[in-house]
Amino acid sequence: MKDNYKIAVIGLGYVGLPLALEFAKNGIEVLGIDTDEKKTDMINRGKSYITDVPMAGIKSAVGKRKLSATSDFSKLRKYDVIIICVPTPLRKSKEPDVSYVVSAAQEVKKYLRKGHLVILESTTYPGTTRELVLPMFEETRLKCGKDFYLAFSPERVDPANKIYKIHNTPKIVGGITKKCTDMAYALYSRIIEKVLKVSSSESAEMVKLLENTFRAVNIALVNEVALMCEKLKIDVWEVISAAATKPFGFMPFYPGPGIGGHCIPLDPHYLSWKLKTLNFFSRFIELAGDINSNMPEYVVRRISAIFDKKSKTVNGSKILILGVAYKPNVSDWRESPAIDIIKLLKERNAFVDYCDPFVPVLDETKMKSKKYLHSLFGKYDCVVIVTNHSDFDIAALVKSSKLIFDARNATHGIDDKKITRL
Repeated sequence: MKDNYKIAVIGLGYVGLPLALEFAKNGIEVLGIDTDEKKTDMINRGKSYITDVPMAGIKSAVGKRKLSATSDFSKLRKYDVIIICVPTPLRKSKEPDVSYVVSAAQEVKKYLRKGHLVILESTTYPGTTRELVLPMFEETRLKCGKDFYLAFSPERVDPANKIYKIHNTPKIVGGITKKCTDMAYALYSRIIEKVLKVSSSESAEMVKLLENTFRAVNIALVNEVALMCEKLKIDVWEVISAAATKPFGFMPFYPGPGIGGHCIPLDPHYLSWKLKTLNFFSRFIELAGDINSNMPEYVVRRISAIFDKKSKTVNGSKILILGVAYKPNVSDWRESPAIDIIKLLKERNAFVDYCDPFVPVLDETKMKSKKYLHSLFGKYDCVVIVTNHSDFDIAALVKSSKLIFDARNATHGIDDKKITRL
């Protein structure tokens, strides 16, 4: 691959924007393309809209003319590498929605030329790159592996991770042909410390699904253990902490109110759907999905039990949800269990508010966050800790609150009768 190539990144979300910036920081000219003109305008003004992407980095890259953004796909003609980082949500039927991938690929097809390297990073089912994207591109009569190059490389972004960023997280690449793989390897080796080749695009697609299915299944297992421990009147957190002292053969996972984000709740279902088309039923995935999706209901039942012991009811009570993002220290609330918990409590006629400095507006519920003040907590009959942001002063929370249901063990080490832990 030539040294002076230029890169276009389609999709400027939590995957595409950090990737575009990483290339730009390494002196490569990058064009970000997104249909959301608010995003492209902010980038061109040197501003960031993602917590993990520092404003100074965007401003510097734009100032050095290494990063720009547009909604005009026709500019793809001038770029040598095209990386697709668009969303891959699930339909309500839990079937893959690859419409964003198809739409992006159709735009690329219009401007595909000899020498182009196209890489799909969007998480999807094994076979998408070869069975869906490749046929579209070959309608141009250009030959893959000869005229253009096509590969898959799963994104491995972990928002709010202070240690592992793009440059030091190993990158997997798998192409349609060996030449395609080699081209993708050469590209990412410019910015990433370790790049690993796999034998095919299907293997690369499967890598990401295995990673997140592994997490989903193990979270489901420990969630079920939490249900067991409640029945047995055992502290699940103590059990996990003790088990984690074993230096081999055990990896600690932790229970919670459910799983959220764009990956873990969705990705295993992409794999499950693909296997169903081959008449194979993935029992672990289906069971894990069932357990994890029912955790918000379990949380609400536990909250109801707390009120019962106090001779009160959820009906008419004031409840504050503390933290609605899907994980600590991020603003992303997609698939967050907090949304279901809020809905279930409202169905029981509770008066529900939430407080999350990272999420000022929760679009899913049309609610706005209460300002984080210690005087706020005492106004509610119960505070439910759903997401434990590092900025939360847990000691002050315990002191100010009447009752606390802690779904994240945020109050670990604090002995107070007003606290009930998952």
